Amino acid sequence: MRAAIPASLFSAAVIVGAGTAMAGGVVGPVVEASSVQVAPVMGAWEGAYAGGSLGYILGTDDEVSLAAIQDGEQIARFTNLGDVGVLGATVGLHGGYRWQRNNWVFGPELGIEFGSVDETISFRDPVDLFEVESKMNNIITLVLKTGYEISPGTLVYGTFGVARGDFDYTLTRSGNSVTESFDAVGIAAGFGAERMINERTSIFAEYQYRDFGNESVSFDAGVGNSLDTLASMSMSTVKVGANFKF
Repeated sequence: MRAAIPASLFSAAVIVGAGTAMAGGVVGPVVEASSVQVAPVMGAWEGAYAGGSLGYILGTDDEVSLAAIQDGEQIARFTNLGDVGVLGATVGLHGGYRWQRNNWVFGPELGIEFGSVDETISFRDPVDLFEVESKMNNIITLVLKTGYEISPGTLVYGTFGVARGDFDYTLTRSGNSVTESFDAVGIAAGFGAERMINERTSIFAEYQYRDFGNESVSFDAGVGNSLDTLASMSMSTVKVGANFKF
């Protein structure tokens, strides 16, 4: 006859077995936490943008003098004839891209400006009446803009880069006109401020100075003769406009 196992002994065995499992006899499944990648947060100014502007080019000093050239030799020179520094209203288009690192904002911007920007002077020599007109057709700029967000949504910045201008010089003598067109490349530098009005739209005001140096312009006077002048193309411009972020 088989002897019964006392209940107290069975209970003790269960307790001992449980203790052994807790001591490492049985290892429960290990669940690895899934890795979570956090996307970088873009600054409020970062991204591509395009915009437009209305501006005004302020007149600059471009003192006219004419040298009479005959068979490659200067035979006369007329100086202090007047100033044809261009001035007038412009319309501009531009686009660019900006990166933002903390409060610093920087990136390239390409722009073009058109407008009715010209100046005309007239003078008389002992024989003829002369007119000289200087006209800006367009200006293309490529600058690096570097700014600092002084408060949320308000940016101050500076610009520096290159500018290419397309100009016409017209000489009228006794009713007969000759126009010489030329391109000039120089520097562009300025500063401005920009304010966000919503997450995609901002408005700005800007000043920029362009200096294209001196450009020689020669007007054909026939039979190997010419009238030569030196165009000094430099100007200041102020403009206001809006940017639209993509």
